[in-house]
Amino acid sequence: MNISLGFGGWVGLIIVLLLLFSSAVHVLKEYERAVVFRMGRLIGDKGPGMIFIIPFVDKIVKVSLRIITLDVASQEVITKDNVPVKINAVVYFRVIDPNRSIVEISDYVEATSAISQTTLRSVVGQIDLDDLLSKRDKVNNQLQQIIDKHTDPWGIKVSTVELKDLEIPENMKRAMAKQAEAERERRAKIINAEGEYQAANRLKDAASIISTHPEALQLRFLQTVREVSTDHNSTLILPLPIELLKAFIKDPKRTPAEEE
Repeated sequence: MNISLGFGGWVGLIIVLLLLFSSAVHVLKEYERAVVFRMGRLIGDKGPGMIFIIPFVDKIVKVSLRIITLDVASQEVITKDNVPVKINAVVYFRVIDPNRSIVEISDYVEATSAISQTTLRSVVGQIDLDDLLSKRDKVNNQLQQIIDKHTDPWGIKVSTVELKDLEIPENMKRAMAKQAEAERERRAKIINAEGEYQAANRLKDAASIISTHPEALQLRFLQTVREVSTDHNSTLILPLPIELLKAFIKDPKRTPAEEE
């Protein structure tokens, strides 16, 4: 009986030691840190790898240092030019100070989400719709700087903020489509007018050359005859330039001797 009790005692002691060892030893992954509290007082963060704590005295809170992707819920915002829009975003952030992320804020993920929603409404409300559509990179940078400034005391680093979907009213979509169509028509008219202006200048240059070189008119006439002759016309009537008949017309100033 005494031997069995002694054996049971040893077994119980071994179990207790194993429980103490398992509670005293923790293995942390490369991206994890353990914030240690001893009797409620902050000791600091430990890890990665194997760490040792005092059982029943120390308490740890694990923190991941990996980048967290946070979807900001869709927000209804009125832009600076009084256009109602629905817009959402995605925020990429990570913990850079595990101690502050646990001590300074109760839930840094929820807090970052809340400050991101508030900042999104505030920034979009100060921008015109055209700038919101055409200058997304600038808006993203502005959001990132503001959110990062608010979360820095919590040991959080916001690396990137990206606007995702932007919904505008249907009547505004139709108005924007009409505006784009009018802009395309305006550009087409400008291009057409520019072409006509250049063509008029070329015609003016051609007329100047022909006026100083009459033979150029004859060459142009012959070229026109050639182009027209390629068509399958039954009858072709061409004007005969008077210059071609000068050789057959008598000059009244010439004497009979000169004609011979």
